[in-house]
Amino acid sequence: MQNIPLPEKLRPRKLVEFVGQEHLVGKNGFISKLLNNPGGKNFIPSLIFWGPPGSGKTTLARIIANELNREFYEFSAVNTSIKEINTIMNKVSSTKSQQQPIIHNSQYSIQNSAPIVFIDEIHRFNKAQQDKLLPHVEKGDIVLIGATTENPSFEVIGPLMSRCRVVVLNQLSENDLKKIIKRGLKELQVKIEPKALSFLLSASNGDARVLLNVLEIAVNLTAPNHPRGEKFKHLGGAISLKDIESALQRRQLTFDKQGEDFYNIISAFIKSMRASDVDAALYYLARMVAAGQDPLYIARRMVVFASEDIGMAQPTALVIANEVFKACETIGFPECQENLAHGVVYLALAKKDRSAYNAYIAALEDVKKHGNLPVPLKIRNPVTKLMKEIGYGSGYEKYDKGSSLPEKIKNKKYYRRS
Repeated sequence: MQNIPLPEKLRPRKLVEFVGQEHLVGKNGFISKLLNNPGGKNFIPSLIFWGPPGSGKTTLARIIANELNREFYEFSAVNTSIKEINTIMNKVSSTKSQQQPIIHNSQYSIQNSAPIVFIDEIHRFNKAQQDKLLPHVEKGDIVLIGATTENPSFEVIGPLMSRCRVVVLNQLSENDLKKIIKRGLKELQVKIEPKALSFLLSASNGDARVLLNVLEIAVNLTAPNHPRGEKFKHLGGAISLKDIESALQRRQLTFDKQGEDFYNIISAFIKSMRASDVDAALYYLARMVAAGQDPLYIARRMVVFASEDIGMAQPTALVIANEVFKACETIGFPECQENLAHGVVYLALAKKDRSAYNAYIAALEDVKKHGNLPVPLKIRNPVTKLMKEIGYGSGYEKYDKGSSLPEKIKNKKYYRRS
């Protein structure tokens, strides 16, 4: 019998079978409206799915292709070269050139047969690799669906982002996971004790794949005489808490990357560094790393902290924080833990001065309050003869001690040195 993992067996094939992401697949959801639009049944824009692991990105991409009866090519940026993808895209481009578009307007020229190219972990492609996707997306040769667990604003190049609609998938809720595990229990024909269920839901951290994999491992550890994937009546009663712990190998730290726990821990981390409590800062760093937080996310927060909270008191802090980020990017996990620890200790012990940040926030408030105030004529750039004649640059002196602010707020003082 084919050895198909439980998550793959239970993967939804239709939109009505999909669990979670109601804002996308519910009655008024973005994806539902696209797929059920009678006037544009053949249309789907290029998309970037951004969401945590196990939230349904790959499944949703496959469902879209199935519902629209589109050819579907699936790649992973981890083990696929851009050359392989280009081979498919060039083939599609060649085919398209022999067809007539069924939709044509100022934004789109899309074939009825335009295939969907799904690239998992698209953030792992570098800028040059992402650039090579652009012509195919631009011309409508393909519909690109990229999936990423990272913020696409940082990881996907701007030109590609402008040609795609970013779709955010949320971490699955406990109720979503309960629906999914109910299907898993039915498939395996087993029961699970309440404590075991509660722990499994918590340890899965909203990841449906983890949920089903652990359940399947627990079943097979408890009933070793049955080959994986084969339906059976569990001989030893319900799956116990001990069975789940054994399948996990360790009690995983819960760290909801979209929920309250995430924000509590990152808040505690920043505030500990702000208070120069180096021990607490290291503890919360360890909590995040042990729970699987991306080291680059932590390093980014440290770069922000270096300017926002240390600022002019120790300007080299920004240099250190940037170097920590680069080290994490170059070395990767787990070795970069040392770089994070080094950076956290430095930032926590550094003197603090928020005067530059506070001054900027005060200036920003005036921008919002007063709108586009006229720039004083003397500091305008006299590019043309007419500009000079009407006073642009008139009276400008390089080291003028007077205010360069607009007339209405010329006496404002934003920056006050601590």
